[in-house]
Amino acid sequence: MRGAWALLAALTLLLSVAGARGGTLDRAGMERLFPAPLVVGERDERLPVWPILKQEAGAYEVFAYAFESIDFARIPGFGGTPPNLLIALAPDGTFRDARVLSHHEPVFLEGLGSEPLFAFVEQYVGLSAKRPVRVGRPGARANGAAPLTTVDGIAMATASTRVVNETMLAASLAVARAKLGFGAGQVGLRVEAKPDFEALSVAELERRGWILRFAPSQAQVDAAFADSGVADPDPAPEGEPFTDLRIAYLNAPRIGRNILGEAAHARLMRELGPGDHAVLVVGGGHWTPLPEDFVLGSVPERLGIQQGGLTVNARDAAWERRDLGPGLPPGPWTILRITEAAGFDPSAPWTLAARITRARGQIFPEKVSRELSAAYALPADLFLRQAAEAGPDWTESWRARGWELGTIAAALGLLVPVLVRQRSLVARQRAFSAFRLGFLAFTLGFVGWYAQAQLSIVTVIGVVRAATQTGDLGFLLYDPPSLLLWAFALASLVVWGRGTFCGWLCPFGALQEFAALLARPLRIRQISVPPRLDRILRQAKYVLLAAILAAAALASPLADSLAEAEPFKTAITLYFARSLPFLAYALGLIVLNLFVYKGFCRYLCPLGASLAVLGRLRLLDWIPRRKECGTPCQLCRVRCRYGAIRASGAVDYPECFQCMDCVTIVHDPNQCVPEILARRRQRSLPQSVAAA
Repeated sequence: MRGAWALLAALTLLLSVAGARGGTLDRAGMERLFPAPLVVGERDERLPVWPILKQEAGAYEVFAYAFESIDFARIPGFGGTPPNLLIALAPDGTFRDARVLSHHEPVFLEGLGSEPLFAFVEQYVGLSAKRPVRVGRPGARANGAAPLTTVDGIAMATASTRVVNETMLAASLAVARAKLGFGAGQVGLRVEAKPDFEALSVAELERRGWILRFAPSQAQVDAAFADSGVADPDPAPEGEPFTDLRIAYLNAPRIGRNILGEAAHARLMRELGPGDHAVLVVGGGHWTPLPEDFVLGSVPERLGIQQGGLTVNARDAAWERRDLGPGLPPGPWTILRITEAAGFDPSAPWTLAARITRARGQIFPEKVSRELSAAYALPADLFLRQAAEAGPDWTESWRARGWELGTIAAALGLLVPVLVRQRSLVARQRAFSAFRLGFLAFTLGFVGWYAQAQLSIVTVIGVVRAATQTGDLGFLLYDPPSLLLWAFALASLVVWGRGTFCGWLCPFGALQEFAALLARPLRIRQISVPPRLDRILRQAKYVLLAAILAAAALASPLADSLAEAEPFKTAITLYFARSLPFLAYALGLIVLNLFVYKGFCRYLCPLGASLAVLGRLRLLDWIPRRKECGTPCQLCRVRCRYGAIRASGAVDYPECFQCMDCVTIVHDPNQCVPEILARRRQRSLPQSVAAA
């Protein structure tokens, strides 16, 4: 063990921050990607952008602007390094080409293969950078998702595809603003509302134009559909507006605080991320922008915000529905949240578009949509302008997976008191065994196979690469369930050591425990590894960990190959749908588990080794011991299937998996040998006294 510690310490000294690398394509590389009849022009002197020219009517015109995403959006993926995409934007903002030049996403490398990622990126061709593009579920387009604003996601790679999507959009918008003459906001500036407050009524806010009323008539709507030949099947009553909307920018206290009240406005500002914006839209009139089946937190299909030629990505903030300030109509309302990454500038004019749809035909109806827009502008003296660094919208991942986070957090909240209060459930062997099996089933089924939150040495590799190459750990934010488990696992290391994660929260560990239940009905006898050999084998995982960290620090691809010692990707992330060598390896470890209980965890797991090393920071020796433990009682040591109790009776915490069997024995008067002997002495004591 000392040797492993020394090796890890030496590796730590090797870590040094390397310079960030930009794009790698030169003119020859661009010409290979855009062959004749296209012509690669001269690279821009200010920006790493190549004009791609095409001859039209005897003259060369710009066909597209080509660039590498890594020059404009360095958002690290789960390998710790940013994906690099080739993007070609037409002058109108359409994606002419989109390809993966390089990536380091573990789920694709030696997993799903890179082909699904290549196909995912190709979906952007034909879409527009003027529209927000979201990642849907696999097959979302075929199931009715908007084809111009949705790309099909990839099962088992949700977080990675979100990183790629953010990279694609952030890089494209940066080039669009600089080269194409459109785009909201100004790069490098943050515009925020001044904190000034003045008590104003809703009527006064409307008079100043800070609450905008938008009430198009039925005639105006019919005029918008005049070229479609589709009549309105449900026109507004004569004399009433088709719709009657109120629009307001809430960040400014002189607007939002007067509408929501002081407490509610303060809470909204706390919930918004730095640089985020909130826009209120209150419905009224005959047509409402929020149908009855509207889902809180989703993107309203009937509303859109546009600025500078771009559609700004906005979604419902899932704000608690309460009555608004007096003077506003009582109709349905939404607070639209605009993240900082959208580049929205509230001090510049913008428009709210109401998207109205009519249908023609009954069996296979043809839908026709038109937009009516209302211009909104606020005075510049309501705002402060300051330098800012735009960042990726990782908050989307947290909103989308909120219920998964809540479920996992509730499970962790249940686990902690069970482990802390040892004399309650833990001391009752039958009840505790049932609880443990149920929790392990949750870990395997929900945490592992459903939420895809199997922690892995791959994340450690990503952190090392980020430390030595990019200095950016933002990629961790795109996988909220895993980040929650990492936070809990690291916190539990300080209290209990390695065992909380390895014994309770590792999906592959849970799978091994369930497989081990087959040993008894199959009459498989567990092999007892000789103590000396056991000590030698336990060092293997530390040697493997050291090799992985060294390879990652030196930017060697060997780190990814060595990480395949973990079967987690095969058994949990990919549901055993993998090539034969990986499948045979994972199944072989499960079969080994029938003979050598959790042999992989004890001897090979590099993640377990890293947690065991960090677990040396443990503050408590929390497993109860008696003075008789080890001398003469050896029951706990014999019963411990992990070999984590020494002959002296002391617990080897770095090798303890927190199964709590020894804790149950100590607290059970019918199992603990010292207690049994003590009772026998007490019963024999009166007879001895009488005989005397």
